[in-house]
Amino acid sequence: MAELPMDELPMDELPMDELPMDELPMDELRGEGWTRLLAAARRKLERDGGGDGRSVNGHSDDGGSIGLKDPSESERRVVIGLTGRYRPESVRRLTVSLAELDAALTTRYGIGLREMLTRLGGPIRDRAAERAALDLERERLLGTAGTSRHAAEPWFTAWLDGLASDGTLTRLIRRGDGHLLGCAIAVLAHLPTLGLPEIPVPGLPAVSTGLPGQSVPLPMLAERATGDTKALMPGSPLALLVLRALALRTGLPTVPGNRAGQRELWESAGAIVDDLASQVLVLNIRTRSEGVVSGWLDEAARHGIPYRLTLHQQAVSPVICAAEEIFVCENPAVLRAASAELGAGCAALVCTEGIPSAACHRLLDAAVAGGVRLRWRADFDWTGLRIVGRAIARYGAEPWRMSAADYAASLAEGESTPLAGPPADSPWDEALAALMTSRGQTVMEERLIPPLLADLASDAPSVSTARRST
Repeated sequence: MAELPMDELPMDELPMDELPMDELPMDELRGEGWTRLLAAARRKLERDGGGDGRSVNGHSDDGGSIGLKDPSESERRVVIGLTGRYRPESVRRLTVSLAELDAALTTRYGIGLREMLTRLGGPIRDRAAERAALDLERERLLGTAGTSRHAAEPWFTAWLDGLASDGTLTRLIRRGDGHLLGCAIAVLAHLPTLGLPEIPVPGLPAVSTGLPGQSVPLPMLAERATGDTKALMPGSPLALLVLRALALRTGLPTVPGNRAGQRELWESAGAIVDDLASQVLVLNIRTRSEGVVSGWLDEAARHGIPYRLTLHQQAVSPVICAAEEIFVCENPAVLRAASAELGAGCAALVCTEGIPSAACHRLLDAAVAGGVRLRWRADFDWTGLRIVGRAIARYGAEPWRMSAADYAASLAEGESTPLAGPPADSPWDEALAALMTSRGQTVMEERLIPPLLADLASDAPSVSTARRST
């Protein structure tokens, strides 16, 4: 009788190597005796570059050996069957060469070790090549980042170092998101307060960021930097990358876990997340402008009542301050005490409640443009020094009770909490930062409330004169 063509043979008469993958009788290979053995073989092949038992790295080789520690009875029997050598029940470790494993699989199934592992668990990876490619891409991305305008700034260097050391950059590359580092650098370049001239970023639109001090809505910033208005949505990988950089820039150890803290970070760099949520707390800000918002401020000042002014309100009804001088503090407790004790007799006072918001900058930008002088202070901690330093750079503000003498006098009243975070300079009084470093203690504004209220009292001498000797 003539032989049937191969494609007409019944399944049970086909050679093992001709059966479809899902028809091979491989149930035993998924059993207890084989599972760890095949897993060890896969690890060995992938670690060595994906060779097989008959040809490793392109030339004939035994491919090395694999071992099983504390083998089960099933594993012991499998290895005995593979090698033809008896192992006693007391054996603590079994060793089998990849060549023996390959030969046994070929004899039983008609396919070798590499193909069998591929059918059971997917392609054999060349992990050495993957590591080399990963290292090359990481170096390329970091090299590109080194051309940023911020490359020489400590916060930017710390940001890149952190991304590389904690595995973030590696994870981005492995999941195909390595390009997000370039996008984050482009966002930082387009932020209004971080260095404004236009810079070209390969593959991204080159758009002028505008003028120093201007604010930009977050979707517009995202579109300018990446071409996608939704790229900086809260919680997005790109947004978190940029926020890590901004946290380091402001002296924070980590990105705040809440939306309010993250919004403050964006606003510190001139990006507006929500113009209704961006607020500034004020007391006795009298105006010389018309409009409903100016009316509300004047009415609140008449009664010495604190008022929360939003960025949206200022956009709808611009505010022109009537005061010649505005005091700026960091903590609401100072403004609350001023309202309670001085009321309408208190000098014009603005509270930043930490890092100044976009609403705060909008108010003070307009005030300084109208000739108003600013007296500025914050907590005696590293973030406070940065806040005051930036106020001096941006507004020409005069430090308000922020000297080394003020710090020493306040610290003498009692112990405080230790300083934390990266140190900052105090260029307006270099002795201040040096003294803070040596003492290692913070002093919160609340400890200075009595002298601050004396400065704010309407019948007190001008601070510019009273503090000049400090």
